Amino acid sequence: DSDLSMRTLSTPSPALIFPPNSPGFQNGRGSSTSSSSVTGETVAMVHSPPPTRLTHPLIRLASKHQKEQANIDRLPDHSMIQIFSFLPTNQLCRCARVCRRWYNLAWDPRLWRTIRLTGETINVDRALRVLTRRLCQDTPNVCLMLETVIVSGCRRLTDRGLYTIAQCCPELRRLEVSGCYNISNEAVFDVVSLCPNLEHLDVSGCSKVTCISLTREASIKLSPLHGKQISIRYLDMTDCFVLEDEGLHTIAAHCTQLTHLYLRRCVRITDEGLRYLMIYCTSIKELSVSDCRFVSDFGMREIAKLESRLRYLSIAHCGRITDVGIRYIAKYCSKLRYLNARGCEGITDHGVEYLAKNCTKLKSLDIGKCPLVSDTGLEFLALNCFNLKRLSLKSCESITGQGLQIVAANCFDLQMLNVQDCEVSVDALRFVKRHCKRCIIEHTNPAFF
Repeated sequence: DSDLSMRTLSTPSPALIFPPNSPGFQNGRGSSTSSSSVTGETVAMVHSPPPTRLTHPLIRLASKHQKEQANIDRLPDHSMIQIFSFLPTNQLCRCARVCRRWYNLAWDPRLWRTIRLTGETINVDRALRVLTRRLCQDTPNVCLMLETVIVSGCRRLTDRGLYTIAQCCPELRRLEVSGCYNISNEAVFDVVSLCPNLEHLDVSGCSKVTCISLTREASIKLSPLHGKQISIRYLDMTDCFVLEDEGLHTIAAHCTQLTHLYLRRCVRITDEGLRYLMIYCTSIKELSVSDCRFVSDFGMREIAKLESRLRYLSIAHCGRITDVGIRYIAKYCSKLRYLNARGCEGITDHGVEYLAKNCTKLKSLDIGKCPLVSDTGLEFLALNCFNLKRLSLKSCESITGQGLQIVAANCFDLQMLNVQDCEVSVDALRFVKRHCKRCIIEHTNPAFF
C-alpha cells in the first residue's frame, strides 16, 4: 500500500494540463486537485490518495449506498479502458485521481500512445515534462509507448517542450505542432534527429521554421550511407512564410521518402525550389503549392516528372499558371484524382479539354474563378470524366445552365457541385438534382431550394 500511495502522489494533476479557470477544467469534478496562481502560472497541489476505510457509521452507510448506485464500477477493466481511450489528455489525468482502480486503469500503457493538448493558455512545456516523467517510470528516461504528440494552437510551447519530446520519446511517429509560432529550427532538428521513426510532421503556422534537417551532431554520428536520410513521409509546412528555395532544397535532400507535402502560402517558393524537390523526392503522391504566386508553367513541368505517382495537386491562386502548365500535368500525370486550380485565370477551355482527355479518372476538380472556362470545357469533362464526384465552378462567369445539364446527364456519381455566383437558371439546377440524386448543390439562386 505504501508503494501504491507514493505512485498515486506522483500522478500529474489536471491543473498542470489546463489552468483551473479554463473551460476544459471547469467541466466535470475538480475536487481531487486544488491549485493556486503564482506569477501567472498554475501551481498544482497534489492531494494524498483517498482513505481506504471510513470509520464513521453514517459515512459508511452513505458510501455503501453510493457504491450501489455507481454502476460504472461494475464494468470490467477492458471496458473502462475502452471508455478512457476517448478522453483527452487532461481528462485522463483527472480520472487517475478518482480512486486506486481508476489510477491503475488510467495509466495503462495502451492509453498513452497519444498526447493531445490544445489551447493558448496551457503551459505545454511543463505539461510535457510532467507527463513524460510519469510515463518513463517503468523505463527510466525513455518513453517507449508514446507514438503521437498533437499540440495545436499553443503559444506557450517553446523549444524546451520539443526538446523534452526529442529526449524521452525515441519511438515517436507523429508530431503535430500547428500554430505554435514560438518553436524554431533547432528544436525541430532535435526531434527529427533523435526520433528516427518519425513519419508525420505538421509544422503549419510555425513561422520561424525555415528548414527540416538533422542536427550536425546526428549527421556526424550516423553512417555516410544514411547520415542525411529522414524517414518523414508526411510534411505540412503551410503558412511557413519564410521558407525559401534553399530551405526546400535542404528538405528535399534529407526527406527523400516524402509522399505528402503541403506548401500552402509559402510565398517565397519559386519554380527553382520545385526543381530541387523533384530531383530528390520522386515518390510524392500529394502536393500543394496553393497561393505560391511565383510558381509558373515551368514549375508544372517539374511537377509533371512525378508522372503516374501524382494523385493530388493543388495550385490554387497561382496566377502564373496557364493552359501550358495544365498540359504538362495532363500529359504525364494520367492517374491524377484531385486538382484544385481555383483562381488560375490563365486556364481556358483548351486546358480543361486536354485535362479531361488524359486524366479520365479525375474525381475532384476545382476550376472556380477561371473566367475563360465555359460550357465547352464542361462538355469535355462530361464526355470523358464519368467518375467525377466533386466539381467547383464558383464565380465562373462563362458557365450557363446548358453546361451543367451536360455534366449532370453524364456524371451520375456527382456528389458536390458548387455554382455560387454563376448565372444559371433554376431549371438547370433542378435538372442536376433530378439526375444526380446524391448531389449537394451550393448556389446563390434564392429561387432554388
